[in-house]
Amino acid sequence: MSFWGQLGFQDSYSGLSSELTFFHDHAMFVLVLVSSFVGYMIMCLLKSSLSSRFIMEAQALEAAWTMVPGLLLLILAIPSVRLLYLLDEVGGPMVSMKAIGHQWYWEYEYGDSNDVISFDSYMVNSLEVNGGGYRLLEVDNRCVLPYGVDSRILVSSADVIHAWALPSLGVKADAIPGRINQLGVHLTSSGVMFGQCSEICGVNHSFMPISVESVSPEVFYHWLMG
Repeated sequence: MSFWGQLGFQDSYSGLSSELTFFHDHAMFVLVLVSSFVGYMIMCLLKSSLSSRFIMEAQALEAAWTMVPGLLLLILAIPSVRLLYLLDEVGGPMVSMKAIGHQWYWEYEYGDSNDVISFDSYMVNSLEVNGGGYRLLEVDNRCVLPYGVDSRILVSSADVIHAWALPSLGVKADAIPGRINQLGVHLTSSGVMFGQCSEICGVNHSFMPISVESVSPEVFYHWLMG
């Protein structure tokens, strides 16, 4: 989760989130490079006489300032398009979980139509948060996912439009009534991740947090069976 004064992204708990962080750093490198060059050219223009009696045309220079920006766009576009395909890739999930948005809490379901395990997840009151807990982020029932295997998250809503967003996993999907969106995640380590509804859904929009606990497949199996 994010902390006060943090400048970078949250710690990554999935390969997809790591890819997003890498692309951010890659784009920032190009941005700083371009900004530095443009700033240097502006300073040179401010210090010059802004006139030249000899250079009437410079085809090589015109070709360069046309091709270099195009090359920079390609440097940004190629990893960006690759990342877009990775975001839509679900693969062969071994675990499926359904997140259903309500006003103003989340409902989670595991299993198929014959044997469904479901529970509601409400925000814990600020006065009831135990030591070490996070205000406005702790819930009474965390959803649990195993790490090391492919998982699928189905997102929908029972009333208005919500959004299931978890920055540590690099995923976000709108929860729309009558429609199911899916997310593919592959957790890489154990831990607890926090997120929030990212679509304005009413007066208590700020009070429906998301909390996901990543555990080993063995622990997940015993939790599911228990």
